[in-house]
Amino acid sequence: MNKRRALWIYLLVNSTVVLIFAVLFLTKPASGQTTPGWQQLPTLLARIKAPMFPNRDFKITDYGAVADGKTDNTEAIRKAIAACNKAKGGRVVVPPGVWLTGAIHLKSNVNLHVSEGATLKFIPDPAKYLPLVFTRWEGVELMNYSPLIYAFEQENIAITGKGTLDGQADCEHWWPWKGRTNCGWKTGEPKQDKARDLLIEMGEKNVPVSERKFGKGSYLRPNFIQPYRSRNILIEGVTILNSPMWEINPVLCTNVTVRGVTVNSHGPNNDGCDPESCQDVLIEDCLFDVGDDCIAIKSGRDNDGRRVGVASENIIVRNCTMKDGHGGVVMGSEISGGVRNVFVENCKMDSPNLDRALRFKSNARRGGVIENVFMRNVEVGRVAEAILTVDFLYETGANGPHKPVVRNVQIEKVTSASSPRVMWIAGFPGATIDNIRFIDCIFRGVEATEQLQQVGLISFQNVTIEPMKKGRSRNSVEAKP
Repeated sequence: MNKRRALWIYLLVNSTVVLIFAVLFLTKPASGQTTPGWQQLPTLLARIKAPMFPNRDFKITDYGAVADGKTDNTEAIRKAIAACNKAKGGRVVVPPGVWLTGAIHLKSNVNLHVSEGATLKFIPDPAKYLPLVFTRWEGVELMNYSPLIYAFEQENIAITGKGTLDGQADCEHWWPWKGRTNCGWKTGEPKQDKARDLLIEMGEKNVPVSERKFGKGSYLRPNFIQPYRSRNILIEGVTILNSPMWEINPVLCTNVTVRGVTVNSHGPNNDGCDPESCQDVLIEDCLFDVGDDCIAIKSGRDNDGRRVGVASENIIVRNCTMKDGHGGVVMGSEISGGVRNVFVENCKMDSPNLDRALRFKSNARRGGVIENVFMRNVEVGRVAEAILTVDFLYETGANGPHKPVVRNVQIEKVTSASSPRVMWIAGFPGATIDNIRFIDCIFRGVEATEQLQQVGLISFQNVTIEPMKKGRSRNSVEAKP
């Protein structure tokens, strides 16, 4: 037997899966010593600093805003932001009440402060998000509808407060564009598919971004919050509801803090927080209850992602709670620029509607190198598929020349109460899935054997795997072949 690998023996006894696990005793750090990889964390945290703002307030009511549930306050908010920016910074304050608005474009040195008891409701009329802006849609750059809150090439910007941001997307507005019959769409009605395919084709052919004009008639939903090519960003305290698509999506940004945010949105592609081609990002003390991935780290799609060529790196996720979602912390699938140095710690993940705790997804068109991913002290309740999923058969699978890579992944002090299996890993020849380490973990209520395909080294150190008790309902989700 290869001593670097675990030995798994599965016996079927009275229709119950019994796991006999040979534990590996590998070299362990001395007591009190930080595991390699985690030693970088203090240096990274020291670089991530929330922006500071002058003690000046610009109330939107002073610029004509009215909380009557009828008035479109877009122009009043724009004027308040312009005045704050011209004065070299401060807070644009949204007082208690319900305020209708269209697209909000942040400027440098502006903190959009949504007070406790205040709700910004974004009018679900696509015309309110024109003219077109330079943005990214599923990892491809284009000119499209403005995100609901947008900033382009700005610095020192924030969204803070205990108020609520409500995108007002539902099965009558925005979400039907996905083309799902379970959310308002009917056969023959418009949907995004044609424009999505055209955008991907433009990215593959290197059509200039200025010529990739979408918007009206294309049905590509805008994301909720998207700072683009910006730096020194803080999003703190707010509750975010009902997004057309991804919720928090910084792109090509540096020094980003997302803290104490609650995201509750169950529409299609409603990811919670998607840092994309960003560096030095801290996501902490947040709650995610969403219709797609809770946190999805990305870096561009296919040829267009390689053209931009910027990795996501130095991403820290800590003290977060993940409820419903396709995955707790995910890397991909728009991952062509790569991801490195991701740290996840002290999180809780638990929902019968949460599919995986840690997930990697790519394919041979997407490619990308994902490396140096560290997870520790994470408590998992129930997940529907597996604790760890690596899916290189995602969408187009092995069809393409760009072989994806996942390497140097460490899962330490992770516990789970119930899962169909610990690992669901699907690679293909030429792709790399290697050096995945489980250390000091306890996985209970495991229902079935692991699914492993085209995998390199997987090692275990002081790991306990307990089968589901006889007579207990499995209610599991089978992995796809």
